[in-house]
Amino acid sequence: MPIRLLLFGAGVALSLVTVVIARAERGFSTALTTSHGLSALLGAGWALLIGALAFGRRTSARRTGLLLFLAAYAWFLPEWDNPGTTSSVVFSLGLALNAACPAAVGHMALAYPGGRLGSWPARALAVAGYAITVGVQGVGTAAYFRPQTQGCSECPRNWWAVADASARAQSVASLGVQAGTAWLLALIIFLAFRLVTSSPAARRSTGLPMLCALGYFTAVAASYIHSLNRGFLGSDARDGQLWQVQAGALCLLAASLIVEVVRAGLRQRELTRLVIDLGGTATPSRLREAIAERLGDPDLQIAYPVGAGDLHVDAAANPVALPPPHGRTATTLRRGDSHIATLVHRPGLLDSPSAIEDLLSGARMALEHERLHAESLAQLAALRASGARIVTAGDEERRRLERDLHDGAQQRLVSLALGLRLLRMRSTTPARRLDLAEAELEQAVSELRRLARGLHPVLLKEAGLAVALEALGQTRDLRIEDVPRVRYSDVVESTVYLLVARMSENRSTTVSVDSRDGQLTAHVTVKGRLPDLTDLADRITTLEGELISHTEQDETRVTARLPLRCAGRLTRG
Repeated sequence: MPIRLLLFGAGVALSLVTVVIARAERGFSTALTTSHGLSALLGAGWALLIGALAFGRRTSARRTGLLLFLAAYAWFLPEWDNPGTTSSVVFSLGLALNAACPAAVGHMALAYPGGRLGSWPARALAVAGYAITVGVQGVGTAAYFRPQTQGCSECPRNWWAVADASARAQSVASLGVQAGTAWLLALIIFLAFRLVTSSPAARRSTGLPMLCALGYFTAVAASYIHSLNRGFLGSDARDGQLWQVQAGALCLLAASLIVEVVRAGLRQRELTRLVIDLGGTATPSRLREAIAERLGDPDLQIAYPVGAGDLHVDAAANPVALPPPHGRTATTLRRGDSHIATLVHRPGLLDSPSAIEDLLSGARMALEHERLHAESLAQLAALRASGARIVTAGDEERRRLERDLHDGAQQRLVSLALGLRLLRMRSTTPARRLDLAEAELEQAVSELRRLARGLHPVLLKEAGLAVALEALGQTRDLRIEDVPRVRYSDVVESTVYLLVARMSENRSTTVSVDSRDGQLTAHVTVKGRLPDLTDLADRITTLEGELISHTEQDETRVTARLPLRCAGRLTRG
């Protein structure tokens, strides 16, 4: 059985015991000496109990529910200092806690809606409330009151009494009324200021309960002000009227909390319905659109944490900048220690903890699912970026090797060939071996130049793809139909060049290149069998492109598509 049901049952039992105690000596009972007082006593107390039972069902409001139970118990306790009771324990509790209800309700209002006192002024007011109502007005006054010496020989024993000093008891009671008046005015000002300065979303969520609480505290403050002249809280006709106003305000407070629970349930069902309606057709933007529609912010963003760093991405794995720009705010959604997502929205939408709880209750599973999907997309993008960096590094290494061969080994071989030629010219006799060495050396230089061009042609880096392909066509059976004389990223140009070079080796080849809509497309057609293009297919896939081949009779057409924007971004990373 949930603890709140046990607390509710205890509160009902407490109310029935209170009625029995009040009837023991009707003349000392505020409820029974006031018109419709018994209805006010039970109505306000049971309303608080029902409100605590309903409000405590919400996970984020369990502390507030416990404070409401405490306020309901404190509402019944002023009847317990009735001299007609035969229990000294009950009588002593009544003396100590007869003024504690405003402190309990004040604690609840200061901690509403999450049940935690969020600021030092709120904590100071809560502590001051208990210290004044229980410490000064309750135990402090009772410490100098012995009913038997004050003409009540049949009264139960006061366990708090340490001395019989009626004048000091009166002084302490007067001090308690004065301090209580100041405390109530400070509490009213603090709660009103917090309500006025809160965001529109927070006012919509907490405004009605706070107005009802302010009404209750105003009635209690009026009762304290009415008691300032006499120096103690009494029970005359005006006090009875103010007490009934307090009971009505507490009933309205409980009703407003129940209304808030119903509204929260409707909001949760609405959001849940929106999420469910997405069904299996959900796209990376549908959940964002559903939550944006629910919160009324079309520019809302959902940022999911990725990895152990501070990287956040949206549902399509695009980076989201945090903290947000000026005019926007970020709200982190958590479940326990798990960081589910961060919403970037306009200020004031999720200032209330209850609004965050409603959002999590309705869309947590959908957010978790999309977070895992975004994380997998981010990991895939990181893998592709890593592959693109490897491709770029390979191109750089080929360029370095080509430069080293051209500037190093090739130059040395050319110098050696010149030395052999000079040596042969100076020789007076035929030198067949020098002729053979010179021929071998020239062949070595020719092969070295061909190897360097195969690694990475200089023209590709200096003049671009079109010029490099034209130079390649001078040494091969290569017909160039159309290649734009524009520059692309290094990795795209080198990929197309390697494809054409591989396919045109020892084959009649035709090539055309065009670029549109952020994509470069190269069509290469060869006669005869297609060479092995596995490594190039892997390279193109790494760059988020595709390689397609189609064969008809003895002709094969290969189409390579490369995204220009993606390839450029990855090569820079």
